[in-house]
Amino acid sequence: MIKYPKYKYFYAIADFLILCASFVASEYISERIFHKRILADVDLPTTHLINVIFSLFFIFIFQNNNLYKINIFLSRSSQIVSIIKSFIYGGLILILISFFLQLDIVLGSRTVAVTFIMLGISSITFCRVVILKPLYFYFTKYNLIKRNVVIVGSGKSSKLLAEKILFENFYGINILGFIDNESTSGKFIYGNIRSLGGMNKLEKIVSNVKVDEIIIATDDIDYERLLQIIDYCNTLHLNVKLSSELFRIIPEKIVTESYSGIPLIDLSEKVNKNINIIFKRGFDVAASVLGLLVLSPLLLSVSLIIKLTSKGKVLFSQERIGKNGKKFNLYKFRSMIDVPESEEEHKKWVRALIKESYENDSVLTKIVNEKRVTRIGKFLRKTSIDELPQLFNVIKGDMSLVGPRPCLPYEYEVFDEWHKRRHSVLPGCTGVWQINGRGSVSFKDSIILDLYYVNNATPWLDLQLIIKTFPVMLTGRGAK
Repeated sequence: MIKYPKYKYFYAIADFLILCASFVASEYISERIFHKRILADVDLPTTHLINVIFSLFFIFIFQNNNLYKINIFLSRSSQIVSIIKSFIYGGLILILISFFLQLDIVLGSRTVAVTFIMLGISSITFCRVVILKPLYFYFTKYNLIKRNVVIVGSGKSSKLLAEKILFENFYGINILGFIDNESTSGKFIYGNIRSLGGMNKLEKIVSNVKVDEIIIATDDIDYERLLQIIDYCNTLHLNVKLSSELFRIIPEKIVTESYSGIPLIDLSEKVNKNINIIFKRGFDVAASVLGLLVLSPLLLSVSLIIKLTSKGKVLFSQERIGKNGKKFNLYKFRSMIDVPESEEEHKKWVRALIKESYENDSVLTKIVNEKRVTRIGKFLRKTSIDELPQLFNVIKGDMSLVGPRPCLPYEYEVFDEWHKRRHSVLPGCTGVWQINGRGSVSFKDSIILDLYYVNNATPWLDLQLIIKTFPVMLTGRGAK
Protein backbone atom coordinates (compact mmCIF):
# COMPACT_ATOMS: atom_id res chain seq x y z
CA MET A 1 0.00 0.00 0.00
CA ILE A 2 1.39 3.42 -0.99
CA LYS A 3 1.61 5.77 2.00
CA TYR A 4 1.63 9.50 1.38
CA PRO A 5 -0.18 12.34 3.18
CA LYS A 6 -3.61 12.93 1.65
CA TYR A 7 -2.80 16.44 0.45
CA LYS A 8 -0.15 15.01 -1.90
CA TYR A 9 -2.77 12.88 -3.64
CA PHE A 10 -4.94 15.98 -3.96
CA TYR A 11 -2.10 17.97 -5.59
CA ALA A 12 -1.31 15.12 -7.96
CA ILE A 13 -4.96 14.77 -9.05
CA ALA A 14 -5.26 18.55 -9.52
CA ASP A 15 -2.05 18.59 -11.61
CA PHE A 16 -3.26 15.64 -13.68
CA LEU A 17 -6.58 17.31 -14.51
CA ILE A 18 -4.87 20.59 -15.43
CA LEU A 19 -2.36 18.77 -17.65
CA CYS A 20 -5.15 16.90 -19.42
CA ALA A 21 -7.03 20.16 -19.97
CA SER A 22 -3.84 21.86 -21.22
CA PHE A 23 -3.26 19.06 -23.71
CA VAL A 24 -6.82 19.34 -25.09
CA ALA A 25 -6.60 23.13 -25.18
CA SER A 26 -3.23 23.10 -26.97
CA GLU A 27 -4.61 20.77 -29.64
CA TYR A 28 -7.70 22.96 -30.07
CA ILE A 29 -5.67 26.21 -30.27
CA SER A 30 -3.16 24.72 -32.70
CA GLU A 31 -5.88 23.38 -34.98
CA ARG A 32 -8.24 26.37 -34.96
CA ILE A 33 -5.75 29.25 -34.76
CA PHE A 34 -2.48 27.90 -36.23
CA HIS A 35 -4.12 25.23 -38.44
CA LYS A 36 -1.85 22.50 -37.04
CA ARG A 37 -3.09 19.18 -35.74
CA ILE A 38 -1.27 16.69 -33.55
CA LEU A 39 -3.26 13.60 -34.54
CA ALA A 40 -4.21 13.78 -38.18
CA ASP A 41 -5.71 10.32 -38.72
CA VAL A 42 -6.37 9.02 -35.23
CA ASP A 43 -9.73 8.37 -33.57
CA LEU A 44 -10.97 10.10 -30.41
CA PRO A 45 -10.26 7.23 -27.94
CA THR A 46 -6.60 7.17 -29.05
CA THR A 47 -6.43 10.95 -28.57
CA HIS A 48 -7.71 10.57 -25.00
CA LEU A 49 -5.26 7.73 -24.32
CA ILE A 50 -2.30 9.85 -25.45
CA ASN A 51 -3.63 12.71 -23.34
CA VAL A 52 -3.63 10.49 -20.23
CA ILE A 53 -0.14 9.08 -20.98
CA PHE A 54 1.26 12.60 -21.48
CA SER A 55 -0.27 13.80 -18.22
CA LEU A 56 0.95 10.81 -16.17
CA PHE A 57 4.42 11.27 -17.65
CA PHE A 58 4.50 14.87 -16.41
CA ILE A 59 3.28 13.82 -12.94
CA PHE A 60 6.37 11.60 -12.77
CA ILE A 61 8.54 14.57 -13.83
CA PHE A 62 6.87 16.73 -11.14
CA GLN A 63 7.64 14.08 -8.53
CA ASN A 64 11.24 13.93 -9.71
CA ASN A 65 11.54 17.72 -9.35
CA ASN A 66 10.19 17.67 -5.77
CA LEU A 67 6.92 19.47 -6.50
CA TYR A 68 5.06 17.29 -3.98
CA LYS A 69 7.36 18.13 -1.07
CA ILE A 70 5.52 20.48 1.26
CA ASN A 71 8.40 22.95 1.71
CA ILE A 72 8.64 23.34 -2.10
CA PHE A 73 4.87 23.73 -2.45
CA LEU A 74 4.78 26.47 0.19
CA SER A 75 7.70 28.40 -1.39
CA ARG A 76 6.59 30.51 -4.35
CA SER A 77 10.02 30.95 -5.98
CA SER A 78 11.17 27.34 -5.50
CA GLN A 79 7.87 26.04 -6.79
CA ILE A 80 7.85 28.18 -9.94
CA VAL A 81 11.46 27.23 -10.73
CA SER A 82 10.60 23.53 -10.31
CA ILE A 83 7.52 23.87 -12.53
CA ILE A 84 9.50 25.52 -15.33
CA LYS A 85 12.29 22.92 -15.04
CA SER A 86 9.74 20.11 -15.14
CA PHE A 87 8.16 21.34 -18.38
CA ILE A 88 11.52 22.01 -20.03
CA TYR A 89 12.83 18.53 -19.14
CA GLY A 90 9.53 16.87 -19.94
CA GLY A 91 9.19 18.65 -23.27
CA LEU A 92 12.75 17.79 -24.32
CA ILE A 93 12.30 14.12 -23.39
CA LEU A 94 9.06 13.88 -25.37
CA ILE A 95 10.64 15.54 -28.40
CA LEU A 96 13.64 13.16 -28.22
CA ILE A 97 11.35 10.13 -27.93
CA SER A 98 9.35 11.34 -30.93
CA PHE A 99 12.51 11.97 -32.96
CA PHE A 100 14.34 8.70 -32.24
CA LEU A 101 11.29 6.44 -32.48
CA GLN A 102 9.76 8.37 -35.38
CA LEU A 103 6.45 8.61 -33.54
CA ASP A 104 4.51 11.33 -35.32
CA ILE A 105 1.56 10.26 -33.21
CA VAL A 106 3.37 11.62 -30.13
CA LEU A 107 4.46 15.02 -31.40
CA GLY A 108 3.22 15.56 -34.91
CA SER A 109 3.52 19.33 -34.56
CA ARG A 110 6.04 21.55 -32.77
CA THR A 111 3.30 24.15 -32.50
CA VAL A 112 1.22 21.81 -30.35
CA ALA A 113 4.24 20.97 -28.18
CA VAL A 114 5.14 24.62 -27.56
CA THR A 115 1.51 25.55 -26.92
CA PHE A 116 1.13 22.67 -24.46
CA ILE A 117 4.27 23.69 -22.55
CA MET A 118 3.24 27.37 -22.35
CA LEU A 119 -0.30 26.53 -21.28
CA GLY A 120 0.92 23.93 -18.82
CA ILE A 121 3.43 26.23 -17.11
CA SER A 122 0.96 29.10 -16.77
CA SER A 123 -2.05 27.01 -15.67
CA ILE A 124 -0.14 24.80 -13.20
CA THR A 125 1.60 27.86 -11.70
CA PHE A 126 -1.67 29.80 -11.40
CA CYS A 127 -3.51 26.89 -9.80
CA ARG A 128 -0.76 26.03 -7.32
CA VAL A 129 0.36 29.56 -6.33
CA VAL A 130 -2.87 31.55 -6.59
CA ILE A 131 -5.47 28.94 -5.60
CA LEU A 132 -4.07 25.86 -3.83
CA LYS A 133 -1.43 27.55 -1.66
CA PRO A 134 -3.80 30.13 -0.04
CA LEU A 135 -6.41 27.37 0.27
CA TYR A 136 -3.92 25.18 2.12
CA PHE A 137 -3.07 28.04 4.53
CA TYR A 138 -6.80 28.62 5.12
CA PHE A 139 -7.42 24.96 5.90
CA THR A 140 -4.46 24.71 8.29
CA LYS A 141 -5.40 27.96 10.05
CA TYR A 142 -8.86 26.61 10.93
CA ASN A 143 -7.62 23.04 11.58
CA LEU A 144 -9.41 21.65 8.53
CA ILE A 145 -6.08 20.04 7.59
CA LYS A 146 -4.42 18.52 10.62
CA ARG A 147 -1.77 15.82 10.93
CA ASN A 148 -1.17 14.23 14.29
CA VAL A 149 2.53 13.67 14.95
CA VAL A 150 4.51 12.00 17.73
CA ILE A 151 8.20 12.78 18.18
CA VAL A 152 10.54 9.98 19.25
CA GLY A 153 13.13 11.51 21.58
CA SER A 154 13.18 14.25 24.21
CA GLY A 155 16.64 15.73 23.78
CA LYS A 156 17.93 18.89 22.15
CA SER A 157 17.08 17.83 18.58
CA SER A 158 13.49 16.86 19.36
CA LYS A 159 12.86 20.05 21.36
CA LEU A 160 14.28 22.21 18.56
CA LEU A 161 12.02 20.44 16.07
CA ALA A 162 8.98 20.96 18.30
CA GLU A 163 9.86 24.64 18.76
CA LYS A 164 10.17 25.19 15.00
CA ILE A 165 6.89 23.44 14.25
CA LEU A 166 4.98 25.31 16.98
CA PHE A 167 6.21 28.79 16.07
CA GLU A 168 6.40 28.40 12.29
CA ASN A 169 3.58 25.93 11.75
CA PHE A 170 2.46 26.33 8.14
CA TYR A 171 1.92 22.61 7.81
CA GLY A 172 -1.12 21.83 9.94
CA ILE A 173 0.91 19.67 12.34
CA ASN A 174 -0.43 18.79 15.77
CA ILE A 175 2.26 17.39 18.10
CA LEU A 176 0.58 14.80 20.31
CA GLY A 177 3.64 14.29 22.48
CA PHE A 178 7.10 12.82 22.87
CA ILE A 179 8.09 9.15 23.02
CA ASP A 180 11.15 8.62 25.19
CA ASN A 181 12.39 5.84 27.46
CA GLU A 182 14.21 8.28 29.74
CA SER A 183 11.21 10.48 30.59
CA THR A 184 8.32 9.74 32.93
CA SER A 185 4.95 9.49 31.21
CA GLY A 186 3.06 12.78 31.62
CA LYS A 187 6.17 14.88 32.21
CA PHE A 188 6.28 18.22 30.32
CA ILE A 189 9.09 18.06 27.74
CA TYR A 190 8.57 21.29 25.79
CA GLY A 191 5.93 23.93 26.57
CA ASN A 192 2.66 22.12 27.23
CA ILE A 193 3.69 19.02 25.27
CA ARG A 194 4.15 15.97 27.48
CA SER A 195 5.97 12.67 27.34
CA LEU A 196 3.63 9.88 26.27
CA GLY A 197 5.92 7.19 27.65
CA GLY A 198 8.60 4.90 26.28
CA MET A 199 8.90 2.99 23.01
CA ASN A 200 7.03 0.06 24.55
CA LYS A 201 3.90 2.25 24.66
CA LEU A 202 4.08 3.51 21.08
CA GLU A 203 1.99 0.70 19.55
CA LYS A 204 -0.74 1.18 22.15
CA ILE A 205 -0.74 4.96 21.57
CA VAL A 206 -1.08 4.46 17.82
CA SER A 207 -4.00 2.06 18.30
CA ASN A 208 -5.82 4.42 20.72
CA VAL A 209 -5.16 7.78 19.05
CA LYS A 210 -5.11 8.73 15.36
CA VAL A 211 -1.41 9.19 14.56
CA ASP A 212 -0.47 10.21 11.01
CA GLU A 213 3.28 10.53 11.32
CA ILE A 214 6.21 9.54 13.53
CA ILE A 215 9.27 11.79 13.56
CA ILE A 216 12.42 10.27 15.04
CA ALA A 217 14.70 12.99 16.47
CA THR A 218 16.92 11.36 19.05
CA ASP A 219 20.31 12.44 20.41
CA ASP A 220 23.23 10.35 21.71
CA ILE A 221 22.37 7.14 19.89
CA ASP A 222 24.38 4.71 17.77
CA TYR A 223 23.50 3.49 14.29
CA GLU A 224 22.38 0.01 15.32
CA ARG A 225 19.90 1.29 17.92
CA LEU A 226 18.62 4.02 15.59
CA LEU A 227 17.97 1.51 12.82
CA GLN A 228 16.13 -0.73 15.28
CA ILE A 229 13.84 2.19 16.18
CA ILE A 230 13.22 2.90 12.47
CA ASP A 231 12.38 -0.77 11.86
CA TYR A 232 9.98 -0.84 14.78
CA CYS A 233 8.22 2.37 13.74
CA ASN A 234 7.78 0.99 10.21
CA THR A 235 5.91 -2.03 11.58
CA LEU A 236 3.17 0.40 12.64
CA HIS A 237 2.47 1.26 8.95
CA LEU A 238 2.64 5.03 9.39
CA ASN A 239 4.72 7.75 7.75
CA VAL A 240 8.13 7.64 9.43
CA LYS A 241 10.57 10.54 9.15
CA LEU A 242 14.00 11.07 10.63
CA SER A 243 15.97 14.09 11.80
CA SER A 244 19.43 12.93 12.81
CA GLU A 245 23.05 14.01 12.49
CA LEU A 246 23.94 10.36 11.88
CA PHE A 247 22.09 10.54 8.53
CA ARG A 248 23.17 14.07 7.58
CA ILE A 249 24.68 12.87 4.27
CA ILE A 250 21.18 12.26 2.88
CA PRO A 251 19.90 15.89 2.91
CA GLU A 252 23.38 16.96 1.72
CA LYS A 253 23.11 14.76 -1.38
CA ILE A 254 19.34 14.36 -1.90
CA VAL A 255 16.55 16.93 -1.78
CA THR A 256 14.41 15.99 1.21
CA GLU A 257 11.24 17.42 2.69
CA SER A 258 11.74 19.89 5.52
CA TYR A 259 9.63 21.40 8.29
CA SER A 260 10.55 25.01 9.08
CA GLY A 261 14.02 24.54 7.61
CA ILE A 262 14.77 21.26 9.41
CA PRO A 263 15.38 18.50 6.83
CA LEU A 264 13.42 15.32 7.45
CA ILE A 265 14.35 12.03 5.80
CA ASP A 266 11.41 9.88 4.78
CA LEU A 267 12.15 6.27 5.74
CA SER A 268 8.68 4.73 5.56
CA GLU A 269 7.89 1.95 3.13
CA LYS A 270 5.89 3.30 0.19
CA VAL A 271 4.75 0.10 -1.52
CA ASN A 272 4.10 -3.48 -0.53
CA LYS A 273 7.46 -5.27 -0.55
CA ASN A 274 6.18 -8.41 -2.27
CA ILE A 275 4.46 -6.45 -5.04
CA ASN A 276 7.56 -4.30 -5.52
CA ILE A 277 9.81 -7.39 -5.78
CA ILE A 278 7.58 -8.93 -8.47
CA PHE A 279 7.35 -5.69 -10.46
CA LYS A 280 11.05 -4.99 -10.05
CA ARG A 281 12.05 -8.45 -11.28
CA GLY A 282 9.82 -8.21 -14.35
CA PHE A 283 11.15 -4.76 -15.20
CA ASP A 284 14.77 -5.84 -14.64
CA VAL A 285 14.52 -8.78 -17.04
CA ALA A 286 12.62 -6.87 -19.74
CA ALA A 287 14.88 -3.80 -19.56
CA SER A 288 18.10 -5.88 -19.48
CA VAL A 289 17.10 -7.97 -22.52
CA LEU A 290 16.13 -4.81 -24.40
CA GLY A 291 19.38 -3.13 -23.29
CA LEU A 292 21.51 -6.04 -24.53
CA LEU A 293 19.72 -6.00 -27.90
CA VAL A 294 20.09 -2.23 -28.35
CA LEU A 295 23.68 -2.17 -27.09
CA SER A 296 24.82 -5.32 -28.92
CA PRO A 297 26.84 -3.36 -31.56
CA LEU A 298 28.64 -1.48 -28.76
CA LEU A 299 29.24 -4.67 -26.74
CA LEU A 300 30.66 -6.49 -29.77
CA SER A 301 32.89 -3.53 -30.67
CA VAL A 302 34.26 -3.23 -27.12
CA SER A 303 34.88 -6.99 -26.98
CA LEU A 304 36.83 -6.86 -30.24
CA ILE A 305 38.94 -3.86 -29.13
CA ILE A 306 39.80 -5.52 -25.80
CA LYS A 307 40.82 -8.72 -27.57
CA LEU A 308 42.99 -6.90 -30.11
CA THR A 309 44.72 -4.48 -27.71
CA SER A 310 45.74 -6.78 -24.82
CA LYS A 311 46.16 -10.43 -23.95
CA GLY A 312 43.58 -12.18 -21.84
CA LYS A 313 39.86 -12.83 -21.62
CA VAL A 314 37.34 -10.23 -22.76
CA LEU A 315 35.17 -10.64 -19.64
CA PHE A 316 36.43 -10.37 -16.09
CA SER A 317 34.63 -12.37 -13.39
CA GLN A 318 34.91 -11.54 -9.69
CA GLU A 319 33.23 -13.01 -6.62
CA ARG A 320 30.91 -10.56 -4.87
CA ILE A 321 28.35 -10.58 -2.07
CA GLY A 322 24.69 -10.46 -3.07
CA LYS A 323 21.34 -10.55 -1.32
CA ASN A 324 21.41 -11.95 2.23
CA GLY A 325 25.19 -12.49 2.00
CA LYS A 326 24.97 -14.99 -0.87
CA LYS A 327 28.06 -15.07 -3.12
CA PHE A 328 27.90 -14.73 -6.92
CA ASN A 329 30.24 -14.02 -9.83
CA LEU A 330 29.99 -10.45 -11.15
CA TYR A 331 30.86 -9.81 -14.82
CA LYS A 332 32.75 -6.85 -16.25
CA PHE A 333 34.68 -6.04 -19.39
CA ARG A 334 38.35 -6.58 -18.59
CA SER A 335 40.01 -3.19 -18.21
CA MET A 336 43.35 -4.24 -16.76
CA ILE A 337 46.32 -6.36 -17.86
CA ASP A 338 45.54 -9.96 -17.04
CA VAL A 339 48.45 -10.82 -14.71
CA PRO A 340 48.52 -12.52 -11.29
CA GLU A 341 48.27 -10.16 -8.31
CA SER A 342 48.53 -10.87 -4.61
CA GLU A 343 44.94 -11.03 -3.35
CA GLU A 344 46.11 -11.00 0.25
CA GLU A 345 47.87 -7.67 -0.30
CA HIS A 346 44.72 -6.23 -1.86
CA LYS A 347 42.66 -7.52 1.08
CA LYS A 348 44.94 -5.67 3.51
CA TRP A 349 44.60 -2.45 1.51
CA VAL A 350 40.82 -2.68 1.34
CA ARG A 351 40.38 -3.49 5.03
CA ALA A 352 42.75 -0.69 6.08
CA LEU A 353 40.93 1.71 3.75
CA ILE A 354 37.50 0.85 5.19
CA LYS A 355 38.81 1.16 8.75
CA GLU A 356 40.44 4.53 8.06
CA SER A 357 37.37 5.89 6.30
CA TYR A 358 35.09 4.65 9.09
CA GLU A 359 37.17 6.01 11.96
CA ASN A 360 38.08 9.36 10.37
CA ASP A 361 34.88 9.76 8.31
CA SER A 362 37.10 10.41 5.30
CA VAL A 363 36.23 9.93 1.63
CA LEU A 364 36.36 6.30 0.52
CA THR A 365 38.91 6.20 -2.30
CA LYS A 366 38.92 3.25 -4.67
CA ILE A 367 42.22 1.36 -4.83
CA VAL A 368 43.39 0.94 -8.43
CA ASN A 369 46.80 -0.11 -9.71
CA GLU A 370 47.02 2.45 -12.51
CA LYS A 371 49.97 0.64 -14.11
CA ARG A 372 47.77 -2.35 -14.87
CA VAL A 373 44.91 -0.39 -16.50
CA THR A 374 44.94 -0.69 -20.30
CA ARG A 375 44.47 2.29 -22.61
CA ILE A 376 40.97 1.24 -23.60
CA GLY A 377 40.40 0.27 -19.96
CA LYS A 378 40.78 3.87 -18.80
CA PHE A 379 37.96 4.93 -21.11
CA LEU A 380 35.78 1.95 -20.17
CA ARG A 381 36.17 2.62 -16.45
CA LYS A 382 35.66 6.37 -16.81
CA THR A 383 32.36 5.89 -18.67
CA SER A 384 31.33 2.75 -16.74
CA ILE A 385 31.00 0.86 -20.03
CA ASP A 386 33.09 -1.88 -18.39
CA GLU A 387 30.05 -2.63 -16.20
CA LEU A 388 27.55 -3.27 -19.02
CA PRO A 389 28.06 -7.08 -18.89
CA GLN A 390 26.34 -6.92 -15.49
CA LEU A 391 23.10 -6.94 -17.49
CA PHE A 392 23.72 -10.72 -17.70
CA ASN A 393 23.91 -10.79 -13.88
CA VAL A 394 20.53 -9.03 -13.80
CA ILE A 395 18.95 -11.60 -16.13
CA LYS A 396 20.41 -14.44 -14.04
CA GLY A 397 18.83 -12.94 -10.91
CA ASP A 398 22.09 -12.19 -9.08
CA MET A 399 21.58 -8.43 -9.40
CA SER A 400 18.96 -5.78 -10.10
CA LEU A 401 19.30 -2.72 -12.31
CA VAL A 402 19.02 -0.55 -9.18
CA GLY A 403 20.26 -1.38 -5.71
CA PRO A 404 23.24 -1.14 -3.34
CA ARG A 405 26.63 -1.86 -4.87
CA PRO A 406 27.79 -5.48 -4.27
CA CYS A 407 30.89 -5.65 -2.10
CA LEU A 408 33.84 -8.06 -2.08
CA PRO A 409 33.75 -11.03 0.35
CA TYR A 410 36.66 -9.69 2.42
CA GLU A 411 34.93 -6.30 2.66
CA TYR A 412 31.82 -8.05 3.96
CA GLU A 413 33.90 -9.80 6.62
CA VAL A 414 34.85 -6.49 8.29
CA PHE A 415 31.33 -4.98 8.10
CA ASP A 416 29.45 -4.21 11.31
CA GLU A 417 26.02 -5.80 11.57
CA TRP A 418 24.21 -2.59 10.62
CA HIS A 419 26.35 -2.30 7.47
CA LYS A 420 25.05 -5.70 6.32
CA ARG A 421 21.49 -4.34 6.17
CA ARG A 422 22.31 -3.03 2.70
CA HIS A 423 22.43 -6.68 1.58
CA SER A 424 18.78 -7.31 2.47
CA VAL A 425 17.93 -6.55 -1.18
CA LEU A 426 19.51 -7.50 -4.51
CA PRO A 427 22.63 -5.47 -5.30
CA GLY A 428 22.34 -3.13 -8.28
CA CYS A 429 24.19 -1.95 -11.37
CA THR A 430 23.39 1.59 -10.28
CA GLY A 431 21.96 3.13 -7.11
CA VAL A 432 21.67 6.10 -4.78
CA TRP A 433 25.33 6.00 -3.76
CA GLN A 434 26.60 5.73 -7.35
CA ILE A 435 24.44 8.67 -8.48
CA ASN A 436 24.77 11.00 -5.47
CA GLY A 437 28.01 10.10 -3.74
CA ARG A 438 30.31 8.22 -6.07
CA GLY A 439 33.91 9.02 -5.15
CA SER A 440 32.92 11.86 -2.80
CA VAL A 441 31.65 10.26 0.42
CA SER A 442 33.05 8.26 3.30
CA PHE A 443 32.50 4.52 3.69
CA LYS A 444 29.97 5.15 6.47
CA ASP A 445 28.00 7.61 4.33
CA SER A 446 27.99 5.25 1.35
CA ILE A 447 26.31 2.65 3.59
CA ILE A 448 23.74 5.21 4.76
CA LEU A 449 22.90 6.19 1.17
CA ASP A 450 22.37 2.52 0.36
CA LEU A 451 20.15 2.07 3.43
CA TYR A 452 18.10 5.07 2.30
CA TYR A 453 17.40 3.20 -0.93
CA VAL A 454 16.49 -0.01 0.93
CA ASN A 455 13.82 1.89 2.89
CA ASN A 456 12.55 3.95 -0.06
CA ALA A 457 12.66 1.45 -2.94
CA THR A 458 9.78 2.09 -5.34
CA PRO A 459 9.36 1.61 -9.11
CA TRP A 460 9.48 5.38 -9.72
CA LEU A 461 12.62 5.84 -7.58
CA ASP A 462 14.27 3.08 -9.64
CA LEU A 463 13.24 4.85 -12.84
CA GLN A 464 14.59 8.18 -11.58
CA LEU A 465 17.95 6.61 -10.68
CA ILE A 466 18.21 4.84 -14.04
CA ILE A 467 17.57 8.12 -15.87
CA LYS A 468 20.15 9.94 -13.69
CA THR A 469 22.73 7.22 -14.39
CA PHE A 470 23.23 8.26 -18.03
CA PRO A 471 24.68 11.75 -17.36
CA VAL A 472 26.91 10.25 -14.63
CA MET A 473 28.25 7.73 -17.17
CA LEU A 474 28.78 10.39 -19.84
CA THR A 475 30.66 12.75 -17.51
CA GLY A 476 32.53 9.97 -15.72
CA ARG A 477 31.88 11.69 -12.38
CA GLY A 478 33.65 9.90 -9.53
CA ALA A 479 34.85 7.04 -11.72
CA LYS A 480 38.34 5.61 -11.38
